[in-house]
Amino acid sequence: MDASEEFAPEIQSILETARERGGSAERLSAEARSFEAALERAEGDGRVPIIAEVKPTSPTTDGESSEDPVAIAERMVAGGAAALSVLTEPEHFGGSPDSLRAIRDAVDVPVLRKDFILREEQLDTVEADLILLIARFVDDLEGLLAAARKRGFQVFVETHTEAEVEAAVAAGADIIGVNNRDLANLEVDLATFERVGESVPESATLIAESGITDSNDAARMRAAGADALLVGSAIMDGDPEANTRRLTQQ
Repeated sequence: MDASEEFAPEIQSILETARERGGSAERLSAEARSFEAALERAEGDGRVPIIAEVKPTSPTTDGESSEDPVAIAERMVAGGAAALSVLTEPEHFGGSPDSLRAIRDAVDVPVLRKDFILREEQLDTVEADLILLIARFVDDLEGLLAAARKRGFQVFVETHTEAEVEAAVAAGADIIGVNNRDLANLEVDLATFERVGESVPESATLIAESGITDSNDAARMRAAGADALLVGSAIMDGDPEANTRRLTQQ
């Protein structure tokens, strides 16, 4: 991670707390549900593969959901979500490892642990099917990716630029997300995916993240090559089941 990188204050705060967060002394061993198979099932059923995100709150949204996260997750799956993303970052997103554990016990789709993992020990917080590594934040991406795989995790590497895609590919990533949100000003531009996604090898699973609000946005990202879409606020705001179903329609 480049210490001179300029981030929005909200991102700086997230990173500061992430640096202080520990892990577990006991090394996890995950029995992961196949993410690739989940996407194939969605495609086979005629659904847009959606990774629906259980996100109680965030620095870019107002308010906080008081609903039971397990109930929200179950409604997302009922709406056709191919997989779930669950925040475990507590201070800024209201997430917790306990919520992920309870959600994963309640559903039969793959569950991504979305957090700001910087060190190997932080991998051992809770079992999940996939874990998120953000290329810009990790000093040794190749080493952390390998450590995650040794534990049985599938690894979702998030990128924002062509250079980060190059680093992710060099590290061995085969599930690569392109986030449309600029970390310097938190603005969202769907053209980011259209530009950066072109540098992702066809052999990798390509995910579009952030700013997908409706079916038109979904179609735009799919046309640009997205194998799946990670959607948070547009599903959390309102009825998670109806919102998920709307976005999964081809």
